Amino acid sequence: MKLRIGYGIDLHRLEIGIPLFIGGVKIESEIGAVGHSDADVLLHAICDALLGAANLRDIGYHFSDTDPKFKGIDSKILLAEVYKLIAAKGYHVVNLDSTIVMERPKLNPYIPDMQSVIAEILNLDVDAVSIKATTHEQVDSFGEGKAVKAYATCLLNK
Repeated sequence: MKLRIGYGIDLHRLEIGIPLFIGGVKIESEIGAVGHSDADVLLHAICDALLGAANLRDIGYHFSDTDPKFKGIDSKILLAEVYKLIAAKGYHVVNLDSTIVMERPKLNPYIPDMQSVIAEILNLDVDAVSIKATTHEQVDSFGEGKAVKAYATCLLNK
């Protein structure tokens, strides 16, 4: 057994009039995350956690934000590609733990759908995908609703 732990973090600025995708799910909101892709902060953090655990660098190395082919891309596609990369090195995901930091909208009603989407992409049981949501208590850019951030950790086994 060869276990590896990975850690990922991502953040995006929020703006009015942009769609908001988190965890592969479209969130009903007047604000959305700004990015080269669909700016799914949670999936990006998970990608970085998986890549880091397998010593495969980071999401920007594999999917450059200057490459037009990734403009507006669905981050579920990126996560599926990352899964292929770690599988090619002989790893499978044991579990994920993540936290989303966002003042509003409230994300708890969306978490079961996020878990299902991520579990399906990574060939996991839903119980192996932990997602938590919290706020920054109206402190700094996250607490003022100007940005969203996600943290993710994963355990891989070979």
